[in-house]
Amino acid sequence: MASEFSKEVKSSCGIGGAREPLLDGIHGPESYSASAAILPFLFPALGGLLYGYDIGATSCATISIKSATLSGTSWYNLTSVEIGLITSGSLYGALIGSLLAFNVADILGRKRELILAASLYLVGAVITALAIDLPVVVIGRFVYGMGIGLAMHAAPMYISETAPTQIRGQLVSLKECFIVLGMIGGFGVGSILVDMVAGWRYMYGASTPLAVIMAIGMCWLPDSPRWLLLCAIQGKGNAQDLREAAILCLHRLRGPAIGDSAPQQVDEVMAELYYVGEEKEVTMGEIFQGKCLKALVIGAGLVLFQQITGQPSVLYYAASILQSAGFSAAHDATRVSILLALLKLIMTISAVVVVDSLGRRPLLLGGVSGMVSPFPIYDCSLDLWEISETGKLSIVYILLCHSERTVCVTSLFLLGSYYLFLNNAFAVAIVGLLLYVGCYQISFGPIGWLMMSEVFPLRLRGRGLSIAILVNFGTNALVTFAFSPLKALLGAGILFYIFGLIGLASLVFIYFVIPETKGLTLEEIEAKCL
Repeated sequence: MASEFSKEVKSSCGIGGAREPLLDGIHGPESYSASAAILPFLFPALGGLLYGYDIGATSCATISIKSATLSGTSWYNLTSVEIGLITSGSLYGALIGSLLAFNVADILGRKRELILAASLYLVGAVITALAIDLPVVVIGRFVYGMGIGLAMHAAPMYISETAPTQIRGQLVSLKECFIVLGMIGGFGVGSILVDMVAGWRYMYGASTPLAVIMAIGMCWLPDSPRWLLLCAIQGKGNAQDLREAAILCLHRLRGPAIGDSAPQQVDEVMAELYYVGEEKEVTMGEIFQGKCLKALVIGAGLVLFQQITGQPSVLYYAASILQSAGFSAAHDATRVSILLALLKLIMTISAVVVVDSLGRRPLLLGGVSGMVSPFPIYDCSLDLWEISETGKLSIVYILLCHSERTVCVTSLFLLGSYYLFLNNAFAVAIVGLLLYVGCYQISFGPIGWLMMSEVFPLRLRGRGLSIAILVNFGTNALVTFAFSPLKALLGAGILFYIFGLIGLASLVFIYFVIPETKGLTLEEIEAKCL
């Protein structure tokens, strides 16, 4: 049945003939209802919000849980190692979640993986909030972290596979805004509850309503049509039934605006999948060969540089930088942390606004230049006059890219110079910190996750993303762990200079390796960029 159906689709769409189905770049914009596109983004994005909330809430919960008067426990006298277990428990859970996703993601599908993630968020939060001793707290943090690993794996896939091509970049990048919103929410809830007895229990328990909403919402949403079609062409079920299910899902995802064109769009996507060879299941050997290897280099390379340019460490050291500039009181530190998160949100929104007009490469090159380079690098293929001619965002482009010419030595080198030569120039440290955070949030922050969700071929997307996310969380843990001993050995100034040099290497990587995927369907990206 599957074989006969595949022949019919190939024949009807011109496979094997002279025409490449929709890979010629002349396809028109996809019709969709804006109201119908909101919920397929919103419920997966809650997985990112719950991840960010955990980061913000934990920073306050660790203060509460080790207080003799506020912890509400008899085991409040915790060592630094025990506090580290509470803080990093979710991170190690996320690593296990990424490994789990490698094996089960393509079997479960994007929808059921997100339902499982929401369930783990809920169970982990309840276990932590009701914990009777430290080991139970760590177990709860670990379970919650597994939810993080699955959510950060499935959410970009579901959003990228269901979003209309013309707004795919904005929606996937907007997920980063939800992470930052979660951080702000975590800081806010934590600052309110930090003076309450057993406040840490309420901080962790406060995430449970969102986890329930996420689970219910994902149960209501349709499956990813592309995942259903992948199952159809690989013979994992009745091909005709899966095609019909994909058509129904596409109707729900696009709303009334799609009209009667859903069957044609589904057949065109199937034809593209056959053309690029998606009917064969990827093997372990293939992951490290050909276009699969290229996609892995792009996706994993971006998140590797995202972490080893010092992102976890700069944020970790933010409190020290701010204290040296006079923000020493605890309430001042909390307020400034919220302001820093608001800056991250504003800059992420800036990237979301322009990512589908400017493209991915200009934001990466311009933003990373602001993080590390005295000589900003731009994408010479981008014509400013062309952008101006469209009447869209030329002023934003000038602000994001060309204003950096006035910066003589940028953020990481500013921070390094502050600790080596400019100890009394507090303004230099503040400018360096804010510039780093801002430039990171218009480049590596949202664009790294976006590119990961776009570049992997459909049959590799589940496993490829799990490898990239494993690299992300693993490198994050390594950099965070290594920062303190390296700082003690080399000093903060030298360490920031090293991060800056690594950042220069990341610019070379972006310039020569990262393709532009703006305006291309996921199938076109596979055919033309890999």
